[in-house]
Amino acid sequence: MTLHELQDQALKLSVEERRQLINALTRSLPPKTYSAAKPKGLAASLIGIAKTDTPPPTDEEVKALLNERLVQKYL
Repeated sequence: MTLHELQDQALKLSVEERRQLINALTRSLPPKTYSAAKPKGLAASLIGIAKTDTPPPTDEEVKALLNERLVQKYL
């Protein structure tokens, strides 16, 4: 019997018989195993993208950069 024929036959069953069929099929499946690997989504792939070999700027350097940017923006 093909999958299509089986589906046609299953749809001819009563609602209760279809539920029983679903339960039997579900019990016959092997348990789902989960991988220990973390999912690789967009955010996970971006981690470390901005790393550089230079140390991060100090607070004073950041303030100076922001002030420069503000001056450039309003000129």
